[in-house]
Amino acid sequence: MKPDDPNQIVRYTPNERTNHWITAITFVLLALSGLALFHPSMFWLTGLFGGGQWTRILHPYIGVVMFVSFLLLAVRFWRHNYLDRDDVQWLKHIGDVLAKREDELPEVGRYNAGQKVLFFVMVACLIVLLASGVVIWRVYFGGMFSLGVIRFASVVHAFAAFVLIVGIIVHIYAAIWVKGSVRAMTRGTVSPGWARKHHAKWFRESVK
Repeated sequence: MKPDDPNQIVRYTPNERTNHWITAITFVLLALSGLALFHPSMFWLTGLFGGGQWTRILHPYIGVVMFVSFLLLAVRFWRHNYLDRDDVQWLKHIGDVLAKREDELPEVGRYNAGQKVLFFVMVACLIVLLASGVVIWRVYFGGMFSLGVIRFASVVHAFAAFVLIVGIIVHIYAAIWVKGSVRAMTRGTVSPGWARKHHAKWFRESVK
């Protein structure tokens, strides 16, 4: 796909961006509704969903939508997230990464090692959240599991949700920290200079 602006490089197609934003929006809804149900001090968040009953009803359905959306996203980008030797070296130079000393780092493909690790953390969390969510979705599956299993699944669900929320916060921070990254997911394109600086391998592949 060619960009409308010849001075830009396409990083994400419209379909990829739509897929990403559906996942992002459902994640926010799940985080808010999940926090509302997690502790009485945050129950006031149920007002965003029409009250406690509606929050309990909507939360698992939104979860299914997010899982399907993220599954499509994972399938799209799975092959770009394999870790290789350069990624290991990149992780060993995390100090240079934080100091923005790109010259000291190995060349990066479409995603750097940090993005790849986060990708697989998210995959693992979503699988755990789906499995534990089914166990505690009592309307449909409550009779299939003992109370002990349901309680254990609730703890696992909360822990996986916490890890996922932290991971997404890191993801958002990194996108803002690396100037130009947000544009890639809103407009779909990046400048050649941005691509060459942050993803040299991918840049060379893109301009062939």
